[in-house]
Amino acid sequence: MPVTLYYMSGSPYAWRVWLALTHKGIAHELRPISYDAGDLKQDWYAALNPRRRVPVIDDEGFTLYESAAIVEYLDEKWSDRPRLFSADLRQRALERRMIREADQYFAEALEHLVQAVFFTAPDQRDRARVDAAWSAMQRELAFWETLIRGDFLAGPLSAADHALFPAIALGWRIEEQNPGLVSGGLVGPKLAAWAARMKALPAVRATWPPHWTPLAAA
Repeated sequence: MPVTLYYMSGSPYAWRVWLALTHKGIAHELRPISYDAGDLKQDWYAALNPRRRVPVIDDEGFTLYESAAIVEYLDEKWSDRPRLFSADLRQRALERRMIREADQYFAEALEHLVQAVFFTAPDQRDRARVDAAWSAMQRELAFWETLIRGDFLAGPLSAADHALFPAIALGWRIEEQNPGLVSGGLVGPKLAAWAARMKALPAVRATWPPHWTPLAAA
């Protein structure tokens, strides 16, 4: 049976899991969750995830939430498929560390921006709050310029790339949809080159949020 992924299009956490499923070639079906329709407040969804967030997977009756845990589960269960974590202990530790950094440091700043833009009426937005969140994202990504170890974040393509890229892409989406709201670019030259490589990956192209501006043809 295919793995069921409960997701919201554009959620960086759900996208990370969708990328993992696609990268590994795991049969799956998507179950879209609507924030506006109140799906997260429904009892049936709380039974899947009592924290009422996305994503959740259902693998033959085994349900799991928290995207980082889901990705590790998928990589371990389908270990014969293209891996997202290195077999080498130290390399795998670096990948896991980068995932923690992406989730704790960059995602925290991004969440502030999401709250200030997506969950605030345009005429009530606090410019200082938006600027502070965007600046925090820029500072964190300036640090990532010093962390990148090769063509991809930890050297070879890994789950670390799938953790950071969707979050940055959501920042770009907010910038694109709100001209003039923020100032200054998010990434430096190393991350810009890395992002271009990510956008060219078949898994990224196959999972690009359908309601976003389409990726340019390679």
